[in-house]
Amino acid sequence: MVSTPAALRRADPRIAVGLIGLAAAAAVRVEVAGVTGAPSIRAGVVFAAIVAVLAAATRTPSRFWYRPARNRADSWSFDTRSGAVAVGLGVIGAVVLCVPAALRHAMDGTLGWSAHGYLPWAVAVVAVATAEEALLRGSLYRAVDQRAGAVAAIALTSVAFALLHVPLYGWAVVPLDLAVGVWLGVLRAVTGSAVAPAVAHSLADLAGWWLR
Repeated sequence: MVSTPAALRRADPRIAVGLIGLAAAAAVRVEVAGVTGAPSIRAGVVFAAIVAVLAAATRTPSRFWYRPARNRADSWSFDTRSGAVAVGLGVIGAVVLCVPAALRHAMDGTLGWSAHGYLPWAVAVVAVATAEEALLRGSLYRAVDQRAGAVAAIALTSVAFALLHVPLYGWAVVPLDLAVGVWLGVLRAVTGSAVAPAVAHSLADLAGWWLR
């Protein structure tokens, strides 16, 4: 029987801290947004700040938690030491996410081009998307991957991603967000870092201004 390293047998507090913290951050966002709901820029910035702190707090494990195995390559990953490669794959990932909505709007003639209020909204959107990816496809993905592999990491972070949006958008968004989460998780697994999903998430959300 193959023995499992003690570090992998022990539960990782980062996973629980990240998920509970994410749920709390979503609750705070809803409370700050109030009647404004999802469009609230202030709520988005507050949420992004909380999630960014969670991502930073769970990124590097304390020696009192566990010592990760050394020289372990991320599952499914290839060498993407060049940041340009990860960014390029992120751009491709965003295109994949945007094409269906763009085609739908182009066919029914509802594509809008008003840029009024776009800049502050864009700043908040990028902050939220980057923070979410730093936590979900960053520290949480790595913690799960080290214990159960890439498939489990993609599954858990995708479900968390989908449920994260329920308080603001309702249960109807779960199937779509679950699919988006899986796609972002695949980008993370293939590239070995959260850069590609962060780029894809940010660009897709920015394009959503005209594709909503």
